[in-house]
Amino acid sequence: MINITFPDGAVRQYEQGVSALDIAKSISEGLARKVLAAKVNGQVIDATRPITKDGTLQLLTWTDTDGKATMWHSSAHLMAEALESLYPGVKFGYGPPLENGGFFYDVDLDGRAISDEELRQLEAKMTELAKQNNAYVRKDVSKADAIQYFTDKNDPYKLDLLQKLEDGSITFYTQGAFTDLCRGPHIPSTGFIKAVKLTNIAGAYWLGNENNKMLTRIYGITFPSQKELDEYLTLLEEAKKRDHRKLGKELELFAFSERVGLGLPLWLPKGAMLRERLQNFLQKAQVESGYLPVVTPHIGSKNLYVTSGHYEKYGKDSFQPIHTPEEGEEFLLKPMNCPHHCEIYKTSPKSYKDLPVRFAEFGTVYRYEQHGELHGLTRVRGFTQDDAHLFCRPDQVKEEFCKVIDLVLYVFNSLSFTDFTAQISLRDQEDRSKYIGSDENWNLAEQAIIESAAEKGLRTVVEYGEAAFYGPKLDFMVKDALGRKWQLGTIQVDYNLPERFELEYIGADNKPHRPVMIHRAPFGSLERFIAVLIEHCAGKFPLWLTPTQVKILPISDKFVPYSEKVAELLKNAEIRAEIDDRSEKIGKKIREAELAKVPYMLVVGEKEEADGKVAVRRQAKGDLGTMEIAAFMKLVEDEVINRKPFE
Repeated sequence: MINITFPDGAVRQYEQGVSALDIAKSISEGLARKVLAAKVNGQVIDATRPITKDGTLQLLTWTDTDGKATMWHSSAHLMAEALESLYPGVKFGYGPPLENGGFFYDVDLDGRAISDEELRQLEAKMTELAKQNNAYVRKDVSKADAIQYFTDKNDPYKLDLLQKLEDGSITFYTQGAFTDLCRGPHIPSTGFIKAVKLTNIAGAYWLGNENNKMLTRIYGITFPSQKELDEYLTLLEEAKKRDHRKLGKELELFAFSERVGLGLPLWLPKGAMLRERLQNFLQKAQVESGYLPVVTPHIGSKNLYVTSGHYEKYGKDSFQPIHTPEEGEEFLLKPMNCPHHCEIYKTSPKSYKDLPVRFAEFGTVYRYEQHGELHGLTRVRGFTQDDAHLFCRPDQVKEEFCKVIDLVLYVFNSLSFTDFTAQISLRDQEDRSKYIGSDENWNLAEQAIIESAAEKGLRTVVEYGEAAFYGPKLDFMVKDALGRKWQLGTIQVDYNLPERFELEYIGADNKPHRPVMIHRAPFGSLERFIAVLIEHCAGKFPLWLTPTQVKILPISDKFVPYSEKVAELLKNAEIRAEIDDRSEKIGKKIREAELAKVPYMLVVGEKEEADGKVAVRRQAKGDLGTMEIAAFMKLVEDEVINRKPFE
């Protein structure tokens, strides 16, 4: 018998070799009909696989993130089966689930383009195959047999993948007439897939390498009911309206230029003002929390990144070394700020009484992304991190974590990100060989993260095996207004860089000790954060943040001088205002100010000038009536001071 521990802490005994699906059936048939996969000892597996030893068990359904991901992975296989049925000889790359929902499969159609009509036919074929309710069957295969299978099938991409796999670790999955090289997991059968939508077709280089052949990437999504698909499609239309690339252009925030270089955003005046305000907002909070500002160069000696290990990680596939007239002298564009901060730490000796030390910098870093991976502001080649590195004693880790969590929550609350989960990433429970640092320090850090998150009342999920090799971490997964998940803030413990850079402090015992390093970035990067913020609030930024707070709209040229007087009063009160002095009808001016998402519009004409007042309109709300200028300024001031969220 084996002991199975459920999420609520209950422990039950079952026969060795029982499956998660068997366990679900023993609880209730209704539950078993909903189970898509299982998480055993932190690892997601097929619900039908045997469990042979004691462990924890979570039954995964459609309401679980891992349950959805498993169904979308299985849906990629279903699409591959449909493709093979409609286009015999098609060759397959790989088809994973996507973090924000759905799946894709990279395929080689030998130059054939799929039309919209053919895409609908492919959807219909998937629906037809799903109704057959074929089981997803896992099979262990030797490397020789796997190579023989895909050689006979003439599928070079699978053979390419097989070269990187070791014998004894290879599995096939078969459903219906289709067999694929895959490690899984998968749902029990195709019958769970009730509604299908193929959403897009794009090109993608095989394995993301521009030197490889361009394949066809087909995107799709599936649901367990047509109702959920319909709701998703409605959401998709709203997402198109909120696309930060579209709104960024319309609101004149940023642009890209091929002449400047792909993936290198140009911040226009309004975007630069928005970015500057976000930076000032966090810098003020950091100073109040005891952070010390530092500035480091955009490049560094190659030796700096060899020492840190970043050259080994980024060197081959990133921007190449910059050579100088001095023979043998090489520099790199900065991929990370942390090595520079380690060198700043070393500029003076430290005592245990000096710790913690907190260095903060809005530092721009550069990482090469493949052409096909670039996407607006969310995937760029040059971006600015709100980076800080804290150097502390092991006994200070928990306190510093709590303080950083407070700072992250302050940022999220100020910008109306209220729906988020904190992912606690810990070591693999069994294999500890891949981690650097002592067990004692790891235990301290992991416990500090768990206790800090609990004390702050965070909604958490624990992921074993997801820690970085240099330390455990806490990632904030934020849901935007459309329910999409984004990773924004992160806090990471690091035992690696203090070791590599030989960082020390003198302890109370008068002996040298290694400090613990904590990486933290509430925004993550300004570029990505602003992209998510634009889509979250649909471009309607909170008043304190928006580049233009007020648009003054004179009814005719005659009232431009009064508009200028109003603008000067607002400027003196630090209210950002612009005058629309074009010779256009007032209705058109109002419409265009609404489309530009300017929060307040002040209409001024003969009566307003005579009374020394303004007629106030609120974006999307309409007329608020006539006000004294001082009263309007007080209205704006209160909204800014209280950081009222966008509406």
